[in-house]
Amino acid sequence: MVKTNLFTGTLNLLILQSLRAGPLHGYGIGLWIRETSDGVLGVEEGQLYPALHRLEKKGWIRPRKGKTQTGRSANFYRLTPAGLRHLEAEEAKWIKYSDAMRTVLDKAGS
Repeated sequence: MVKTNLFTGTLNLLILQSLRAGPLHGYGIGLWIRETSDGVLGVEEGQLYPALHRLEKKGWIRPRKGKTQTGRSANFYRLTPAGLRHLEAEEAKWIKYSDAMRTVLDKAGS
């Protein structure tokens, strides 16, 4: 795993995307990000849990107590309708941004 410093907006987007398919607990969110990015992106606990609390305050996610597969008590976060709207808007911005960056990088190498 490559150590990365994720910008707050980027981390928010990754967390919201991880919850699109359904509720996950904090460890599961971090694991999803690492596995989905083929180990390139990793989130430290010191980044993840403050981000989860920020997203909860914004009303984009909601926690619910539950049990993990190992029987431990944990908060399972789910995406709210407002969170889904925000995710879709940010996703569109990122696609536009990444397309522009790809164009710039392709032309720079010409």
